[in-house]
Amino acid sequence: STLPQRADQLADQAGPGTQSERSGNAGTDPPAGNIDWASTAAARPAAPTCGSTALGRLLPMSTLHPFYRTLGDTGLRLSPLGLGTVKIGRNQGVKYPNGFDLPDDDAVRNLLALAHDLGINLLDTAPAYGTSEHRLGPLLKGQRDNWIICSKVGEEFVEGQSHFDFSAKHTRHSVERSLQRLGTDRLDLVLVHSDGNDLEVLDQEVYPTLAQLKQEGLILAYGFSGKTVAGGLRALQQGDCAMVTYNLREQAEREVLDFALQHNKGILIKKALASGHVCLNGEDPVRKSLELVLGHPGVTSAIIGTITPSHLAQNVSAALSVLSSME
Repeated sequence: STLPQRADQLADQAGPGTQSERSGNAGTDPPAGNIDWASTAAARPAAPTCGSTALGRLLPMSTLHPFYRTLGDTGLRLSPLGLGTVKIGRNQGVKYPNGFDLPDDDAVRNLLALAHDLGINLLDTAPAYGTSEHRLGPLLKGQRDNWIICSKVGEEFVEGQSHFDFSAKHTRHSVERSLQRLGTDRLDLVLVHSDGNDLEVLDQEVYPTLAQLKQEGLILAYGFSGKTVAGGLRALQQGDCAMVTYNLREQAEREVLDFALQHNKGILIKKALASGHVCLNGEDPVRKSLELVLGHPGVTSAIIGTITPSHLAQNVSAALSVLSSME
C-alpha cells in the first residue's frame, strides 16, 4: 500500500525549478537486494519524522535497482527517480509553495547516503543552482562511480539574476568549470539550460560544442532542457536526451516523449510533481503523478527535488508501488 501523503510534507517536491525554468556508464550499478533498514535508519543522526511515524519505518523494504532504465541509446543506466539538487545550493528566484533554508553539509551528506541506499543513482545539478556543484564535489569524494551526474550549460545565476550564454567559448568553459567543481574527470550527461527560445538556442554554438566535448570524452551524453515541443523534437534529433515538463497539470510536451520512444532517445522529466504545487490538492497526488510520468514508456527518469529525507523515502516508496504494479 502507498504511504499516506500530506500536502504540507510534500510542498518541497519538484524537478529543477529555477527562475528560468518556469515558462560509457559511470561505474557499475550498486548491488540490488534488501537492506537492513533498521541499522541504516539508526545510522542517520536526528532522523526526521513524518507525522508520528519515524523515518526508519517509512523506508521501503526494496530499492529502485530492479527498475533502472537505459537513457536512450547512450548505455547509461538510470534510476527511475533522480535527485534534484537545486535546493542544496539556491533558495532565491525559485518557485516553490514555501520558502526554505539551505541545508548544512551534514544534512546533504545524509540525504545523499539515503538516496544511494534507496537505489537512486542520478543527481541533477547545474551552474545556475547556486552553490550546488561546489557543495556536491567534496561530498561525493570517493563515491563518484556510484552516481550518474547530470549538469547543465547556458544559464548562470549571479546576484539573484539569470544570465544566458550559448557560445562555444562559454559552453566549454562551463563544462570544464563543472568538472573542477565536482571533482571529476567526466560528466555523464550535460543539458542545455534553455532560456525559452529553444529553436534560436539550438541554432547557436552550444549543441555542436557539446558534441565535440562528447567526442573528447569530457561528457558521455548531451541533451536539452527546454520549454517547447519544437525545441524538444529538434534537440532529440541532434542529441541524446531531452528534459521536459510533464505532470498532472502540464502535458503539452507529450509529443516529445512519444518521439523519444520511437527513436530510442532519453527523456528526463522536470516538475514531475509540478514544483510541489500539485501536492496542494487531491488525494495521494504523488502516486497519481508518478503513475502518469513513469507510466509513459519513453520516460527514463523523473527528477524529484527535496531536502527532506522523509519526503525522499515516501517518493521512492510511491515509485516502487507504481513500478511494481506495472510489471
